[in-house]
Amino acid sequence: MGSQGSPVKSYDYLLKFLLVGDSDVGKGEILDSLQDGSAESPYAYSSGIDYKTTTILLDGRRVKLELWDTSGQGRFCTIFRSYSRGAQGILLVYDITNRWSFDGIDRWIREIDEHAPGVPRILVGNRLHLAFKRQVPTEQARAYAEKNGMTFFEVSPLCNFNVIESFTELSRIVLMRHGMEKFWRPNRVFSLQDLCCRAIVSCTPVHLIDKLPLPVAIKSHLKSFSMANGMNAVKVHQASSEPPPELHQEQLQDLLMHTTQIVLNQPPGTSSGPIRTRPDLPGPVVSRLWWV
Repeated sequence: MGSQGSPVKSYDYLLKFLLVGDSDVGKGEILDSLQDGSAESPYAYSSGIDYKTTTILLDGRRVKLELWDTSGQGRFCTIFRSYSRGAQGILLVYDITNRWSFDGIDRWIREIDEHAPGVPRILVGNRLHLAFKRQVPTEQARAYAEKNGMTFFEVSPLCNFNVIESFTELSRIVLMRHGMEKFWRPNRVFSLQDLCCRAIVSCTPVHLIDKLPLPVAIKSHLKSFSMANGMNAVKVHQASSEPPPELHQEQLQDLLMHTTQIVLNQPPGTSSGPIRTRPDLPGPVVSRLWWV
């Protein structure tokens, strides 16, 4: 029976994120706004836990996210403690129309510091589409995030605003903290065309990126698998067409000594054939053939 190869992964990195915050702040709305991925939990006992997967594109790399909503009810605090193990990023979510949910972030930060210390986190103000009912000023939330060393986003799942951007930024923070920044090339924008192309790439499915009519200068900054395979094919072709390496001086000296021994040890009663030169070797290297 022939052994089957391992299946090709549809992602480059796999990260586990937790969404924490009080109940009814819209964490489920954020998950529901993600169209791709699976909503079925891999664990049968995860009652009361919302689960969703999605894949984002981060500088040409596919990052699969496992997103867990640990709910905000008090009886689920123990569940949060269990699911916080192995978490690589945390989104602290509050409702901008609910002052009490923002004040409760302090309690969640204490839980995180106790059960998931050092895990990168960002602060997310949800339901920006209800800004006319705002109870938490943007400036106050931003200052609070800076005080606690967090990046701050205000999002609206209803308008699809800043949801993917918040996940992307947290993914970048996590990967860079784990020393993955060497995989990225400089992400500078040089022109309006560059900016537009990057925006198009960010909202294009991964398997369709190679089909985009992007300029060569911009496409060279994308690290898709088909492009990598093309570059590898070129390298293999170049390696196969390279001339053989020249002999080192020691190898040449050994060859000369070996040729001299052959000529001196010519069997008696034999005649020498014509001298044959070796045009592919440097120097006056010759060999003699004889026959009985």
